[in-house]
Amino acid sequence: QVQLVESGGRLVQPGDSLTLSCVASEHTFDPYTMAWFRQAPGKEREFVASTRWSRDVTYYADSVKGRFTISKDKAASTVFLQMNSLKAEDTAVYFCARGSTFPESSPQAYTVWGRGTLVTVSS
Repeated sequence: QVQLVESGGRLVQPGDSLTLSCVASEHTFDPYTMAWFRQAPGKEREFVASTRWSRDVTYYADSVKGRFTISKDKAASTVFLQMNSLKAEDTAVYFCARGSTFPESSPQAYTVWGRGTLVTVSS
Protein backbone atom coordinates (compact mmCIF):
# COMPACT_ATOMS: atom_id res chain seq x y z
CA GLN A 1 0.00 0.00 0.00
CA VAL A 2 1.43 3.34 -1.03
CA GLN A 3 1.95 5.89 1.75
CA LEU A 4 1.75 9.65 1.36
CA VAL A 5 3.71 12.03 3.59
CA GLU A 6 3.05 15.75 3.59
CA SER A 7 5.44 18.44 4.78
CA GLY A 8 6.00 22.18 4.66
CA GLY A 9 3.20 23.48 6.84
CA ARG A 10 4.01 26.27 9.28
CA LEU A 11 2.89 29.62 10.65
CA VAL A 12 2.94 32.40 8.06
CA GLN A 13 1.56 35.93 7.82
CA PRO A 14 -1.27 37.06 5.53
CA GLY A 15 0.06 37.73 2.05
CA ASP A 16 2.96 35.28 2.41
CA SER A 17 3.72 32.33 0.17
CA LEU A 18 4.29 28.72 1.16
CA THR A 19 4.95 25.45 -0.67
CA LEU A 20 3.72 22.10 0.59
CA SER A 21 5.16 18.77 -0.51
CA CYS A 22 3.67 15.30 -0.66
CA VAL A 23 6.00 12.36 -1.17
CA ALA A 24 4.64 8.96 -2.22
CA SER A 25 6.41 5.89 -0.87
CA GLU A 26 6.43 4.30 -4.31
CA HIS A 27 6.12 5.43 -7.88
CA THR A 28 2.53 5.88 -8.97
CA PHE A 29 1.43 6.50 -12.49
CA ASP A 30 -1.77 6.90 -14.41
CA PRO A 31 -4.64 6.31 -13.93
CA TYR A 32 -4.03 7.96 -10.57
CA THR A 33 -5.05 11.44 -9.59
CA MET A 34 -3.19 13.30 -6.86
CA ALA A 35 -5.01 15.95 -4.89
CA TRP A 36 -4.75 18.37 -2.02
CA PHE A 37 -7.57 18.80 0.46
CA ARG A 38 -7.78 20.91 3.59
CA GLN A 39 -9.74 20.86 6.80
CA ALA A 40 -10.16 23.83 9.08
CA PRO A 41 -11.16 23.38 12.74
CA GLY A 42 -14.84 22.53 13.03
CA LYS A 43 -15.31 22.30 9.26
CA GLU A 44 -15.59 19.50 6.74
CA ARG A 45 -12.67 18.47 4.58
CA GLU A 46 -12.69 20.44 1.34
CA PHE A 47 -11.07 20.00 -2.05
CA VAL A 48 -8.22 22.35 -2.97
CA ALA A 49 -6.53 21.13 -6.16
CA SER A 50 -5.72 18.02 -8.18
CA THR A 51 -3.61 16.79 -11.07
CA ARG A 52 -2.86 13.58 -12.92
CA TRP A 53 0.53 11.91 -12.60
CA SER A 54 1.12 11.53 -16.33
CA ARG A 55 -0.94 14.34 -17.83
CA ASP A 56 -0.52 18.09 -17.58
CA VAL A 57 -4.00 18.78 -16.31
CA THR A 58 -5.04 20.58 -13.16
CA TYR A 59 -8.28 21.32 -11.35
CA TYR A 60 -8.79 23.92 -8.62
CA ALA A 61 -11.40 24.96 -6.12
CA ASP A 62 -12.76 28.42 -6.85
CA SER A 63 -11.52 29.63 -3.47
CA VAL A 64 -7.86 29.09 -4.43
CA LYS A 65 -7.89 29.54 -8.21
CA GLY A 66 -5.25 32.08 -9.23
CA ARG A 67 -3.45 31.86 -5.88
CA PHE A 68 -2.51 28.17 -5.55
CA THR A 69 -0.64 25.99 -8.03
CA ILE A 70 -0.38 22.21 -7.97
CA SER A 71 2.61 20.61 -9.64
CA LYS A 72 4.52 17.35 -9.62
CA ASP A 73 7.97 15.84 -9.89
CA LYS A 74 7.34 12.34 -11.21
CA ALA A 75 10.96 11.24 -10.82
CA ALA A 76 10.77 12.11 -7.13
CA SER A 77 7.19 10.82 -6.69
CA THR A 78 6.34 14.21 -5.19
CA VAL A 79 3.39 16.53 -5.59
CA PHE A 80 3.62 20.18 -4.57
CA LEU A 81 1.13 22.87 -3.64
CA GLN A 82 2.46 26.39 -4.12
CA MET A 83 0.31 28.80 -2.15
CA ASN A 84 0.53 32.55 -2.73
CA SER A 85 -1.28 35.53 -1.23
CA LEU A 86 -2.28 33.46 1.78
CA LYS A 87 -5.29 34.55 3.79
CA ALA A 88 -6.42 33.79 7.32
CA GLU A 89 -9.19 31.63 5.87
CA ASP A 90 -6.54 29.36 4.31
CA THR A 91 -5.64 28.17 7.81
CA ALA A 92 -6.20 24.42 7.91
CA VAL A 93 -4.59 21.01 7.98
CA TYR A 94 -3.65 20.21 4.39
CA PHE A 95 -3.91 16.61 3.21
CA CYS A 96 -2.51 14.86 0.17
CA ALA A 97 -4.64 12.13 -1.39
CA ARG A 98 -4.62 9.66 -4.27
CA GLY A 99 -7.64 8.71 -6.34
CA SER A 100 -8.57 7.29 -9.72
CA THR A 101 -10.90 9.79 -11.37
CA PHE A 102 -10.34 13.32 -12.71
CA PRO A 103 -11.59 15.88 -12.16
CA GLU A 104 -12.91 14.85 -8.78
CA SER A 105 -13.51 17.00 -5.72
CA SER A 106 -15.28 14.56 -3.42
CA PRO A 107 -13.09 13.21 -0.60
CA GLN A 108 -14.97 9.90 -0.84
CA ALA A 109 -13.41 9.29 -4.25
CA TYR A 110 -9.88 9.23 -2.84
CA THR A 111 -8.61 6.02 -1.28
CA VAL A 112 -5.13 6.86 0.00
CA TRP A 113 -4.48 9.75 2.38
CA GLY A 114 -1.55 11.31 4.15
CA ARG A 115 -1.70 12.47 7.76
CA GLY A 116 -1.67 16.15 6.92
CA THR A 117 0.44 19.22 7.59
CA LEU A 118 -0.78 22.30 9.44
CA VAL A 119 -0.80 25.70 7.78
CA THR A 120 -1.60 28.65 10.00
CA VAL A 121 -2.04 32.10 8.48
CA SER A 122 -2.02 34.77 11.15
CA SER A 123 -0.49 38.13 11.90
